Parts: sequence; C-alpha cells; structure tokens
Amino acid sequence: MENEKNRTDAQLIRASAGDAAAFGELYARHVETVHHWVARRAPHIAADVTAETFAAAWLHRRRFRDRRSGSALPWLLGIARNVVRESLRKDAVETRARARIGVSVDLGGEIDDVDDRLSPPIRLADAVDALPPHERTALKLRIDADLPYSDIAQRLEIPPAAARLRVSRALRRLALLPKEEL
Repeated sequence: MENEKNRTDAQLIRASAGDAAAFGELYARHVETVHHWVARRAPHIAADVTAETFAAAWLHRRRFRDRRSGSALPWLLGIARNVVRESLRKDAVETRARARIGVSVDLGGEIDDVDDRLSPPIRLADAVDALPPHERTALKLRIDADLPYSDIAQRLEIPPAAARLRVSRALRRLALLPKEEL
C-alpha cells in the first residue's frame, strides 16, 4: 500500500471510503490553509467554519472531481466559501430577529453576565407564550426554525402575506410591551 504522504489529495479522497486515516491525512494537509482563508473573511467563526468545512467534505467526498491535478484545496475552499456565506446569512437573520424583539448581544463587561444578556428573560418567554396561538406559531417558525415566509405559509396552509402579517403582529405586540415587563 502506498504511503499516505506520497498520495495526491484525489487519491486520499478515493481511499477514504474504506480508510478514515486517508481523510485524516487530507485534513492534516489543508486544515491550516482552510482556517487561514476563513479567518481572513470571518474571524469570529473561523474555527467553527473550518470544522464544518471538513465535515461537509467528509460527507460529500464522493462528489469530489479531480480538476486540479490531484489537489483538493480548491474544492475545500469552495465548500468553506459556501459555509461562510450560509453562516453569515444565518447570523444576519438572527441579529435582525434579536433586534426586533429587543434582545441585545452586547458582549462587553464581565463574562459571567454573557449568559444573562444572550438568554431571553423568562418574562419575554412568558410574553411570547401569551401571544395568540396563530401568531406565536408563526413567530416561532420564523425565529426559532429560521424559516422563510414561504415555508411558514406552506406549513400553516396560509398565503405568504398572511404568514408575514402574523409574524409582524407578534413582533409588534412584543415591542409594545414596557421594557420593565421583559
């Protein structure tokens, strides 16, 4: 059997179907480069994105096509690009949702207080539970499940405009609550 260090990335990927150590060698070759590439674009999530990149590469290794003389680095960076894009999109959705309901993500101050700032107060959970059921369900699908309005509409068997209206009304009700009640 050929020494793993002498194999091309493409050979390692093909061998990884029956030999996890082959994928481990691919990881060892490229993890620093992938991490550095991600860190230049999204430093706050570089470690997570790097891990997700290699997890996706492992899961989809059969899709790899050798188009770079045996090198898998362009393929890995393509996966990383997609993971960064999706992570930043989700972060933007979550940030907008937190802003709508008035939950701050200010990480300044003592580290012991971080959980208090990131976790919605119990009173907010009670306020959400007090919403009319149809609004509460739509709001949870939008914020908790991160679904687009078209998917919410499909699940609730209503038009997309009605889904958007239900979420909007729920957010408006929560925004009108006095801050001391939350």
